[in-house]
Amino acid sequence: MRERWRAIGILAIALFGVNVVARLVIRFGFDGDDTAAADRVSLGMFAVIGLVLAVVAFFWGRRRPVAAWGSDMAAAVGVALLLTVLVGPLLVGENPFGGGAGTFFAQIWLYLAATGVGVLLGYLLLTALGLDHRSQSLKRYAELKATKPRKVVRR
Repeated sequence: MRERWRAIGILAIALFGVNVVARLVIRFGFDGDDTAAADRVSLGMFAVIGLVLAVVAFFWGRRRPVAAWGSDMAAAVGVALLLTVLVGPLLVGENPFGGGAGTFFAQIWLYLAATGVGVLLGYLLLTALGLDHRSQSLKRYAELKATKPRKVVRR
């Protein structure tokens, strides 16, 4: 159980770290009036978050069933989302609710969309390659049934 929570915590911290790096790049790399550059960095941040989750879903999906790793992934994304929305702005000296409710909720929806697409792409690629836990279990079952000799029935 401890290893499971450790993996969830590491993933949440990694996702939050991507956000912190993007916020610091926007804060110190560009002037405050350049919203186009800030939008490009934010889009890159969402792409990196999606890519990280796609890779994690690919590797976790090989070893465990979807129900097991899906709940872990949801917990990590939930913690990272809360940290990103509530703590992230404070690290660069902004108010989390300073942009208004629209900006606050848009940030949440964009984050959830990026994470959902990332997890979905990773798992779909894994399933298409036939390397997911269920496909491998079915493959082992088919091989086991094919190797057993047939029972002889006497009449």
